[in-house]
Formats: sequence, structure tokens, C-alpha cells
Amino acid sequence: MRYVKIDTQSDPESPTIPSTAKQKNLGKVLLEELKAMGIKDAELDEYGYIYATIPGNSSKNVPVICFCSHMDTSPDCTGTNVNPLIHKNYQGGNIQLPNDKTQVLTPAAHPDLLNQIGNDIVTADGTTLLGADNKAGLAEIMAAAEYLVQHPEVKHGAIRILFTPDEEIGRGVDKVDMKKLGAQFGYTMDGESLGHIEAENFSADAVSIVINGVSVHPGFAKGKMENAIKIASAIIDNLPKDKLSPESTEDMEGFIHPTSVGGILEQVTLKFIIRDFVTEWLKEKEALLKSITEKVLKDYPNSTFQFTVTEQYRNMKEIIDQHPKVIQYAEEAIKRSGIKVHNQSIRGGTDGSRLSFMGMPCPNIFAGEHAFHGKHEWVSVQDMQKAAEVVVNICKVWEERGL
Repeated sequence: MRYVKIDTQSDPESPTIPSTAKQKNLGKVLLEELKAMGIKDAELDEYGYIYATIPGNSSKNVPVICFCSHMDTSPDCTGTNVNPLIHKNYQGGNIQLPNDKTQVLTPAAHPDLLNQIGNDIVTADGTTLLGADNKAGLAEIMAAAEYLVQHPEVKHGAIRILFTPDEEIGRGVDKVDMKKLGAQFGYTMDGESLGHIEAENFSADAVSIVINGVSVHPGFAKGKMENAIKIASAIIDNLPKDKLSPESTEDMEGFIHPTSVGGILEQVTLKFIIRDFVTEWLKEKEALLKSITEKVLKDYPNSTFQFTVTEQYRNMKEIIDQHPKVIQYAEEAIKRSGIKVHNQSIRGGTDGSRLSFMGMPCPNIFAGEHAFHGKHEWVSVQDMQKAAEVVVNICKVWEERGL
């Protein structure tokens, strides 16, 4: 409840690291709490990253394990003046958010509410997102850390804590010092429903198409003007209508998704994200988008375009499959918490996907978050408690399997 009240919204247009200085406001709170619980080496660096260590207390040779969550909230919905509310002992039915009566959570739209009977549901008041993505993960790691510090009888190897800024804008691990982090394996706590574990995510590219049209005074434009706004509109209109879009795909299907359009008659920039679970298939989608652009430009002989592809992240399955125990141990930990394991694929990305390719295989564990990036965002207190328990159990399993 304390964490979500601190505005930590990141900004994709900002060139700074972190993208917004206010993310450090939460970082300072976390830093002081880590120190207060007795973690002496906790630090908040210049880029807004928090590093901390719970020293190992086992005589075995146990790999160093990292638990990671991000401090920022999505720029897609306001995170200013978040007013978190607890709806105790949920008994089914709708949850109307009080400060905007049009915002109503229904079991039809949020079916996991049906699994929350008797639980306590946390929401915002209807005017902002909640920020459970990913402050639920922060709270769970902090709770688990406090438990481990206070219960030295629980044997574990060295545990590293990493809290990152700017995950929501794709820069969450840009400045992570992997040598300083020093962990062999990791887990992000940034997943959805109880029991979910995710070892597979989209591979992702970004595409920018800059359209250079021909500007002429509209009173003298016949046969001369080539309007970049209309060219851009035609490209969007020629995208497939019934496939290859977020609104027409599910499960393991990828997509081509326009995310922004900006410019004037003479020049317009179109931005896209390209997603697929099979990395090689990104090129097919990019080739299709380029062919659509070329087809449209044939009707505008004096206009040109620049087509730029930027790699964003890759499917962590390519790395995690080489280290099956990182999943097996997490599955065992979830079972020990009395939860059924649900192996899922992420139709998105996490810090863990990039960390995996930076040398630390890092699947994603449930944090209990639901309805990310919007005013209906909610989380269950009891699911968060179970997530914290799973963190502790993961530490126990790795120690037990140590040599």
C-alpha cells in the first residue's frame, strides 16, 4: 500500500536513466527498508537500480540466486495520486471503484476473481492504475527477504535482490552491472495468476517507417502533392484485418502492431512493434510490412521511405531450455506452497528475458497482478502472500540441491 502511493511512472520519450527521477523516490524507501531489516550492503545506484544481498548461511556450494522486480509503472495510464483500497473478504460479484462509478470489475471480464472468494482484493479508486505491476513483486521480495533475515534456521545460499527502473519502456536492464550482481540464476516476480511460471516470452523487434512525401501549397497541388499523412494511412489500412494484430491473435500467435503515428504533410513517422515466439518469424512479419509499404508507395512515385528495424528482446526459452533446473526448482517450490503449477507463455516481455541473454537464466513467477496498465488493475493479498512463500521455498530448494 505504501509503494503504490509513490508515483513511479516511466517515460518512453525521456533520454535520461532512469527516465523519470521520481522512480528514485520509491528506490529510497526500499533502500531504507532493506537496511532496516539488516541487509548491510543495500545500495541505490546513480541509474536507479537497487542491489542487495542476503548472505548465504549454508555449508553447501549453492549457486547465487537473484530475485528481481521493477519499480516503474506503465506510461499507458496515470499513476499519479494512486489511492489503493482493500476490498476485504470478497464474496463474488462486481467491484465498483468509488471515485469513478463507471469503472466496475466484473467476474465476466476478470474471471480469476472467481478464484478469490474469501480473499482480500486490492484496487485503485477508479481514477488511476494501481501499480501492482510490479509493486506486488517488490512487496513479495521484501517480505521474503525480511522472513529469511529473521529466520536464520532456514538454510539458503547467497540471495541477490535487484530492483530495476524503466522496465515498462523496455530499458529495465540497460544499466544492470551483471558482474556486480554476481548471480548464476534468477527469477522475476512479475507474473499474473496464482501458480503461474513463465519460461517463454515473445521475441520482439521495433520498426520505424519514415514517410517522405511532397509538400505543395494546397491551392496548386493537383498532380504534385503527395501527402505523407495519406500514405501512412494507406499503409495502416493495408495491414491484415483478421490476423497478425493483437486484437485478432492469442496463445502462440504473433502480430504486427502500430503503436504511434506522428508528423505533417511532408513527413510522417509510423512506429510498430513486431512480436512472435519464434525469433526467425519476426523477419517474415517485417518483410510483409515492408512489402505493404512498397506497394503503397508505388502510387506515390516522388515519395520515399526509410524502414528501420531495432531489436528489442528475445525469447528467454532459448536460454532457459539449456538450464532446466531453474524451472524444475521453481515448480517444486510452488508445489510446496500447496499450489498447482501452471506453465505459461508470456505474450510480452520481462526484465528476465533480457537478463537470460545477459548470462542469468531468469524465468518469471506469479506476483498475483491482474488487468495490468489500466484502471481495473487488481491484486489479491492472499496471492501475494503465497508468492512471498514461493520465494522462500525457491531458496530452500536450491540449498537442498546444493553440493
